[in-house]
Amino acid sequence: MPAKVFTIANQKGGVGKTTTAVNLSAALARRGVRTLLIDLDPQANATSALGLEKEAGKSLYGPLHGEGAALEKVLPTSQKNLSIIPSEVDLAAIEIELGQKEDYLQQMRRCLQPLIDGDSFDAIILDCPPALGLISMNGLACADYLLIALQCEYLAMEGLSQILNVVEQLKQANVNPSLGVGGIIFTMYDVRTNLSRQVTDEVRKHFPQLVFDTMIPRSVRLSEAPSFGKNIFDYDAHSTGAQAYQKLGNELIRRFGLKQPAAQPAQSPTQNTDVPQQA
Repeated sequence: MPAKVFTIANQKGGVGKTTTAVNLSAALARRGVRTLLIDLDPQANATSALGLEKEAGKSLYGPLHGEGAALEKVLPTSQKNLSIIPSEVDLAAIEIELGQKEDYLQQMRRCLQPLIDGDSFDAIILDCPPALGLISMNGLACADYLLIALQCEYLAMEGLSQILNVVEQLKQANVNPSLGVGGIIFTMYDVRTNLSRQVTDEVRKHFPQLVFDTMIPRSVRLSEAPSFGKNIFDYDAHSTGAQAYQKLGNELIRRFGLKQPAAQPAQSPTQNTDVPQQA
């Protein structure tokens, strides 16, 4: 069964996109879902957040040019069931170089198809740059679902309609007619502010079927974890951020029927996947 491909994209930076890519991937892996995180952002924040260094030749830059295979770039992480294809600065040049190819929107699909069709992964998560350039468009062109990380502020809502329009354009142009909007993930939610509640209420009113039940809280621990090269579970498994991302991972598994092992060992209290969020 092919791996399900999720692209996490947003044209706006600072919305928790990479934080979500890293910790959602780790949450799925903790539930036994064999997950591959692909860092497509030349800034390589997802790479460093998992404790890896930016190294020349380690990214998809070569395979996107037909030099080697994507499988050769897959590296293990400290988290069981979680692998990564890192990023590097050279990926910035892809924006220009892809535009020179005739089928410039299909290069990522061509590159990743062996990984999608193989039996190594159940889910592949693409972390795109904070812009709707050719890298992000390629990520959407090869995805089954778009996941939108949406910060709880009004300016973020303006970008929501833009990225939803891009999805429709890709479908109508037959670039990826099966692309679906997998869901909207509220990030940096602060229960104490009226703004957070107003934004979430407004989005739920217009897109009731798309919004995930789990909301990711504004959290100091989530902000600190990347500086230690750790996902939130390795950094502080008891934090509200860890609890929220595990709930989100569970929700993703249910919503999309992600493959899991037939039987799993009992989890320790520190690995409880259904603990309620704390305020």
